[in-house]
Amino acid sequence: MNNPKPMLTLSQVMEKLRQKGITKEILMNEDKQFVLRDEGIVYKPEDLKIIRTYRFEGASDPADNVALYLLQDVYGNKAMIIDSYGADSNYEGPEFDEFLKKIEEDEQKEEYDF
Repeated sequence: MNNPKPMLTLSQVMEKLRQKGITKEILMNEDKQFVLRDEGIVYKPEDLKIIRTYRFEGASDPADNVALYLLQDVYGNKAMIIDSYGADSNYEGPEFDEFLKKIEEDEQKEEYDF
């Protein structure tokens, strides 16, 4: 009988990604553009693919629900988008959700199944 994997926290998953060299984050700026932090690269949804999605639920507070999306761009670079989900998104307005919905989901990569 297989034992299920223990649920990891957001910080544990981020550390495992860091160990694989993935430290960059894509953010939505005040102009509603999705940019690679500290590099200024602006992405369109078609420039990205979601290769893994992680969801974390707060123990007692639904406001602690967070999603981490692991993405790969057209050049093979990997980065993440982190967002609270549910009623308390990190971003106001519909642009963030609309952008995410337009990103193609690739097959979930097993190498990132922590």
